Amino acid sequence: MNATNPYTSPQSTVADAAGEQYGEVRVFSTSGRLGRLRYLGYGMAVNLVVWFAVMLLGLVASLIPSQATNIVVGIIGVGLYIAVIVVAFMLMIQRIHDFDTSGWLALLMLVPLVNVVFGLLLLFLPGTKGSNRFGAEPPPNSTGVIVLAALVPIAVFVIGILAAIAIPTYNQYIQRAKAQQQGQVQTQPYRSAPSTQR
Repeated sequence: MNATNPYTSPQSTVADAAGEQYGEVRVFSTSGRLGRLRYLGYGMAVNLVVWFAVMLLGLVASLIPSQATNIVVGIIGVGLYIAVIVVAFMLMIQRIHDFDTSGWLALLMLVPLVNVVFGLLLLFLPGTKGSNRFGAEPPPNSTGVIVLAALVPIAVFVIGILAAIAIPTYNQYIQRAKAQQQGQVQTQPYRSAPSTQR
């Protein structure tokens, strides 16, 4: 007589009906795949963290004005800049893997003018459906990823407005400074060299 209960759940692993398996998302890695929206969202998250860190460094430098503070802030700033470049290349390599191409193409971002076209391809070229030689398809985008990706056009718009205000104001400041400097030079009385004859 069989002692197993016929009403127990099956003990074997059952694959998803559609057979879909998603790859693991790893930000600090060069393996795996990254979709377009996640690439934008993670890039925006990295930029937000760096902007916040730069503001903190500027605050520290203004509160503790000394040469030692400036050196430390400068070293930390250079370290942040290098870290951002490394993370950006990691995200880029994963994005390139998404359309089944070698990550070495990320070096095209170092070539002037080519980097503009290649950057647009990274944003608009869709990834391969299903698995490719670099792994399974990336998981669906979460709400956080969508929100971060939506911040990109907002940030571009805000930066554009700030630039439209700041650049003419800066140019006016430069012109006024030059005019004032020339006015001071012209209004100074002429002084002759002291005479050596007695």
